Amino acid sequence: MLFNTRNKSLEIPSAADALPDRAESLQFSPKHFVNGNPIVEPVPNHLEKAIFGLGCFWGAERLFWEMPGVFSTAVGYAGGHTANPSYQDVCSGNTGHTEVVLVYFDPAEISYDRLLQAFWEEHDPTQGMRQGNDIGTQYRSAIYATNEEQARQATASKNQFQAALAEKGYGEISTEIKPLADFFYAEDYHQQYLAKNPGGYCGLAGTGACYRPASSDED
Repeated sequence: MLFNTRNKSLEIPSAADALPDRAESLQFSPKHFVNGNPIVEPVPNHLEKAIFGLGCFWGAERLFWEMPGVFSTAVGYAGGHTANPSYQDVCSGNTGHTEVVLVYFDPAEISYDRLLQAFWEEHDPTQGMRQGNDIGTQYRSAIYATNEEQARQATASKNQFQAALAEKGYGEISTEIKPLADFFYAEDYHQQYLAKNPGGYCGLAGTGACYRPASSDED
């Protein structure tokens, strides 16, 4: 988005090689700029949490907050080693994190499978350490499951979408799927960025391949 990545390594660093932890978390508003709902716990008990990385998190967050049944969203960093990283830290490629969206959703109104559909269809999950012109480890495609059922559904969805991509001539999915270890909130100016900056950059670009959710809540 904002940093030149031409000379940056496209390899995720080991824990030993990553930047050191920061002692304090970043500052941000706990309220969603668009709907006023909390983006931090505690949230209503009936909600579930999902974490997705699909390139630049500005456009990705707007994709999810506009979906019916989504209570709130936030952007941050996951999948790396350094605690409490800054945006500059993550963009350096030396923390191992990718840009992600945290989604609090009501499973009675929207299923995790429907969120997976939006995830798969709105980016290209075959590009490795990039999305379009955004190049770097922080732009890699990722799903971080918050429970075993999410992990099962995510893996099954990957297998299904791989077949749809193959029909379109795309290669192997490079999406990282693993249990969520840590989520670190990004700086306040990144939160709900495209609501605060309507003309801002959005790098979302799908492949045209279609995912078929098992649920029918999209009807």
